[in-house]
Amino acid sequence: MLEEVLPYLATLPGIIAFNPEQGTLTFRRQPGFLTIQRDQVYITQVKDVQEGLELLTALTESINAVWEHRQELVAVTASKRTPRPLDIWSLLPQTNCKQCGEATCMAFAVGLLQQNRTLNECPLLASDLNLADRRVALEAML
Repeated sequence: MLEEVLPYLATLPGIIAFNPEQGTLTFRRQPGFLTIQRDQVYITQVKDVQEGLELLTALTESINAVWEHRQELVAVTASKRTPRPLDIWSLLPQTNCKQCGEATCMAFAVGLLQQNRTLNECPLLASDLNLADRRVALEAML
């Protein structure tokens, strides 16, 4: 059943990777990730069993809701890969100004992917109107 619903789940926000051939879908959650495979689910950075069960219950409810409304959704058939540090770096100002607390924009990109940094920590992204499109793209990726 999960294999049939994955292309519809891939339409939801927060999807960072989808591989229809392998039957895997990964969501970013704060903190960590949630990966659904054809026959199992992985949830990272869970505090305890209680939180894990709550997340699993919420996921089950979400899957059921998406399945019930699948006629209203357009199933995703193309793969989507997880952003890489270079993907993020290419959208950053690339000034290595250190105002974010990192030595380089590449280090900041890695921090963003690891969820140790936020876009708000880059003053140029917040203040330079010429970078507004890049910020929107980064928000969508992260």
